This record gives sequence, structure tokens and C-alpha cells, in this order.
Amino acid sequence: MNKALLVVDMQNICVGKNSAAVFKYDKDTLLENVNLHIKDYETVVYIKNIMKRNLINHFAPFKAYEGTVETELAEGLLVVSGNIFNKYQGDAFSNTELVQWIQKNNIKEIGIVGVDGGGCVALTAMGAIKNNLDVVLYEDAIGTIFVKKKNKYFKQLKTMGVKFA
Repeated sequence: MNKALLVVDMQNICVGKNSAAVFKYDKDTLLENVNLHIKDYETVVYIKNIMKRNLINHFAPFKAYEGTVETELAEGLLVVSGNIFNKYQGDAFSNTELVQWIQKNNIKEIGIVGVDGGGCVALTAMGAIKNNLDVVLYEDAIGTIFVKKKNKYFKQLKTMGVKFA
């Protein structure tokens, strides 16, 4: 079975040395655990969260605009491929280029690591399910600041057949 690891939002804004103050998880441990999972996969895909420059995002507590240092993959993250896709919504599968890439490469199962367990990671897992993929979430490599949302989403994902490792 063809498998891929999705590394979600492991960018400077979220886990870098000068990351936004709202991201309060242990970034060093998270990076270390994500890198361990990257080493376990032959196919790794990196997902970058990009904000559109608009009035609503102007008031966001942090900014991640395309072409800025904040949106670059975090220093210390193991980058083993050029498979990098941007997303403008929580669910990485909102990017049709990613969906096409997954189909073209006959990927049937994805592992997911990154941030945030109460947002983009969970929403991406749901998007994967909608695209008929098997999903494994590696909890030791998922950073979360939205704990209540994470608990709600993860309970829902378990009923959808997502595996937790």
C-alpha cells in the first residue's frame, strides 16, 4: 500500500524560534518527534498554512503571509522532499493540487503530524477521510493549543475509523 506522511503547518510562525506567543506547546520535543516520524516514511509531504492579505487577517493575533519568513518550514525540521503544498483553509485537502498529487501517486494511507490538533491536523484528517484515505494520527508529534476542540475532533475521528498511534 502506498503511504505518505503529511507534515502540517510545521512553520516558523508555529514552531520556530521566534514563533507567535499563542503557540505554547513544547516546540523542541514536537520537532524531535515529527522528525522521527519523517524518518519512518519514504514519501513525505509538507503542508504550509498561508494567510491571505485581507481585512479579517489584518486583525489576526499572528501573521503568516506568503513569501514571509514566518511561513517557511521551521528551522530544525527534517525536509526530505520537495513535496510542499500551501493551504489557505484548515483542511489541507482544500488544495486541489494536493488531492491530484495524492491520486497521481496512488496514495492510500496517510500519517499526519504537525499543528494544531484542535484545528488543521484534525480538519486535514477529516479531509483525508472524505477523499477515501486511511488515516493514522501520531499523537506524540501533534502540537495542540486548542485542547477542547482537539478532544472533540479526535473523538469524532475515532468513530470515522482514524487510527491513533
